[in-house]
Amino acid sequence: MKKVITGNEAVAYGVALSRVQMIAAYPITPQTTIVEELSQMCADGRLKARFIKVESEHSAMASVLASCTAGARSFTATSSHGLALMHEMLHWAAGARLPVVMVNVNRAMGPPWNIWNDQTDSLSQRDTGWIQLYCENNQEVVDTIPQAYRIAETVRLPVMVVLDAFVLSHTAEATEIPEAERIDEFLPPFHGRFTLTGRQHQSFNPIATPDYYMEFRHKMQEAMDQAKEVVRDADERYERLVGRGYGMIEKYNWDGADTVLVTSGAVTGTSRFVTDELCREGPPVGLLKMKMFRPFPVEQIREVLGGVPKVAVLDRGLSFGHSGFFAGEIRSALCREKERPEIFGFVTGLGGRDVTPGMIREMIRYTREKDRPEGDIIWVGLKR
Repeated sequence: MKKVITGNEAVAYGVALSRVQMIAAYPITPQTTIVEELSQMCADGRLKARFIKVESEHSAMASVLASCTAGARSFTATSSHGLALMHEMLHWAAGARLPVVMVNVNRAMGPPWNIWNDQTDSLSQRDTGWIQLYCENNQEVVDTIPQAYRIAETVRLPVMVVLDAFVLSHTAEATEIPEAERIDEFLPPFHGRFTLTGRQHQSFNPIATPDYYMEFRHKMQEAMDQAKEVVRDADERYERLVGRGYGMIEKYNWDGADTVLVTSGAVTGTSRFVTDELCREGPPVGLLKMKMFRPFPVEQIREVLGGVPKVAVLDRGLSFGHSGFFAGEIRSALCREKERPEIFGFVTGLGGRDVTPGMIREMIRYTREKDRPEGDIIWVGLKR
């Protein structure tokens, strides 16, 4: 069934198809319409889930951790400062190995106050132990939610699904809603390995002395390493059942390209348009879409970028004092390669500023004309 829906509505459909049993959330722009739609689904019986209204995002995450511990498939959504307020509980979710799925609608951090899109909020949570998946369009959003639950429940780590504020969250696109029977076949009911049932005595989250703490963290890292294969397997299974797959990364317009542009999120769609034009004009420019940020797909990056002369990385977020998030990660992944490309790290589009086709052309032109970047950060679209 095809419907014209916003990105936030696509999230709600993905949650309903995943047969989530418990939802807790606190409103924040631009996420609010996700939980409004889910609350309506719960009220009219389309989704048989418990919906809990809470007094803050910290409480929302605490509530879904409790319900997940009790064996219920659980969901929440947030954005920007709401995600920052959850920060402590993000560590609890990952450390307790709870397969919670959360949607974060990317929004800039303040001050100054700003409700528009950039990726700093989610990327600054990269070290909390959550798997992070970024979506290009509303179709990818609805398809990623069931995949996120399958991944989370297999490796027992939480998954954050990320989409752009307003560009996707409030923009309607024709979106194919998968048949519920297909998703049921793809995503079996959730049965927690250790659940709080009242019939069985168990202890959760006790103190761990220095004799044991490191082993907990080692197991988390092992789960992150395992997640790469689980993500690949989940995507291939989903594609066989539903006909759409996305991969951890995607190569586009690759043949003959001496320069590659790396993107994530909705700006990938604009970048496809630009690289299509440049390929017609020649010489071709390749595009690499990053779907997964954590765990970072190091092996895949080395394989596809190792022999490329120049790589332009478009970042809509900034690790202050270092570089754009994606550029820094890609430099790190390639640093030990004998044949590694020159990395040009562009930062643009912060706080919702438009990233136009002309600006993307400017990045590619700069990359082609220069032997080396003039610094680790190249600002594009900055008023001076």
